[in-house]
Amino acid sequence: MENKNFDVIIIGGSYAGLSAGMTLGRSLKTVLIIDSGTPCNSQTPHSHNFLTQDGRTPQEISLTAKDQVEKYETVKFHNGVVREIVKSSNGFEAETESGEKFNAKKLIIASGIKDLKPDIPGFDECWGISVLHCPYCHGYEVRNEATGILGNGEFAYEFSKMISNWTNDLTLFTNGKSSLTAEQTKKLNEHHIQINEDEIERFEHHNGKIENILFKNGSVKTIKAVYAKIPFEQRLKVSEDLGIELSESGHLKTDAFQKTNVYGIYACGDNTSMMRSVANAVAAGNLAGAMVNKELIEEKF
Repeated sequence: MENKNFDVIIIGGSYAGLSAGMTLGRSLKTVLIIDSGTPCNSQTPHSHNFLTQDGRTPQEISLTAKDQVEKYETVKFHNGVVREIVKSSNGFEAETESGEKFNAKKLIIASGIKDLKPDIPGFDECWGISVLHCPYCHGYEVRNEATGILGNGEFAYEFSKMISNWTNDLTLFTNGKSSLTAEQTKKLNEHHIQINEDEIERFEHHNGKIENILFKNGSVKTIKAVYAKIPFEQRLKVSEDLGIELSESGHLKTDAFQKTNVYGIYACGDNTSMMRSVANAVAAGNLAGAMVNKELIEEKF
């Protein structure tokens, strides 16, 4: 790649990044999308709740999107991982792990997040297949099945309330002593939601499809799906070095137009929102691309 200078660098080439890239390509802006090719939903079998794409695999959607974005001549791609970003006289300089440096007037961070999975054997293999994060993405496919929630305290109570919409066969696994209040416990019992405080030994599964939860006390619970909200960290570590503010939940803080507190830097996708879905990422990327284009036009006019 000869050109090292662009109007916009997009860090992350999944749904949000590709959506922003298409918007900017259609706006005649020179764009570089830097992506490592390791999306967080790589083992998720199907994507849902996205009009025109319902039921397709994440890879199919991503490959189709990239093929369409590549048709815009001003949009280029680079396979790599960004290790450093510094402010420059003309905007920003991004350096990859291989030592290549690229410059741009604006940045869009669409690098997503890294899930920090619990040390429970079988959890990792089931994540995105039968251990789920979002009922809107996957709840319909496991409706009315024996379903579990892995969690405790306030989150577990609220999530139990939510998931009860999709099944009447629901168990909350606190994986240790419950920290629910007496009132919360009473409410869950009234709605026939079981509370299991046994410590989990492992998830028994077949090709990522959970079959049983095995507990340290020797008991077993047959289950078809488990919902879990697990901690995460920003995939792009250097975002903090730039002074980008984080929300209380750990997401990059943006305004209604996907703009961060650092002038010239926008963000979109899973790294900015608790709503982790393909549809949301595409919408956020589209908006970020349009707002960056508007800012570039206003600076030049």
